[in-house]
Amino acid sequence: MAGLDWLTGRPVAHRGLHDAASGVIENTLSAARRAIEGNYAIEIDVQADADLQPVVFHDSSLDRLTTGSGRLSAMSAAELAAVPFKGTDDRIPTLRQFLDVVAGQVPLIIEVKTDGSGQSAFCGRIAEVLEGYGGPVAVMSFDPKTVDSFRIQAPALPRGIVAESFKEEKPEGASAWDTYVQRHLLHAGRTRPHFVAYCIDDLPAVAPLALRWIFGTPLLTWTVRTDAQRERGRRWADQIIFEGFRA
Repeated sequence: MAGLDWLTGRPVAHRGLHDAASGVIENTLSAARRAIEGNYAIEIDVQADADLQPVVFHDSSLDRLTTGSGRLSAMSAAELAAVPFKGTDDRIPTLRQFLDVVAGQVPLIIEVKTDGSGQSAFCGRIAEVLEGYGGPVAVMSFDPKTVDSFRIQAPALPRGIVAESFKEEKPEGASAWDTYVQRHLLHAGRTRPHFVAYCIDDLPAVAPLALRWIFGTPLLTWTVRTDAQRERGRRWADQIIFEGFRA
């Protein structure tokens, strides 16, 4: 896709520029504001609440990061907004609230968390929220079916595939063949991703580098936390998704 220079033009703050020690938690509006102040692009996680409204949060459970408990998908956005993050005043924002804060000031990359089924209706809701947004934005997912849903429903929206070797564990609910397909990006002819986000510890890898070198597909790499990983990312990828330091 033409016009994606913004995607690799600056380092990407993983879940915003967060630092729990200073009270800034991942995927919060505070983490977004810090990333904007640092002039970094932002990567966030989005999943569906009980009403299929997209909210910004990584875990399926509230327990690790908030004072609440239980599955996020069992609660509405309004109910989630009443649950504070531990030690902060931040609440779980909706995607629309997050967009209002970013407001096109820096690029935004949205990782869409789904259950492996593609969740076409949820992807449609995300596309609706993004319609008319004035800033640079892209979606991505580990699930090829989700990427394909965006290809069908919002073909002009930049979309990417997230992948890794899956050596330690395969995607939830995926067969050995599904895992092989995802590792080697064999779905790319169907999903036609505009970019790839591949695990830093698995680079160099044939599939993402072939797409990069042969077809010019931009390659991001995650999650960069050390100087050694940063150097590997500089060698093999077009841009890093980082956390734990200022790139």
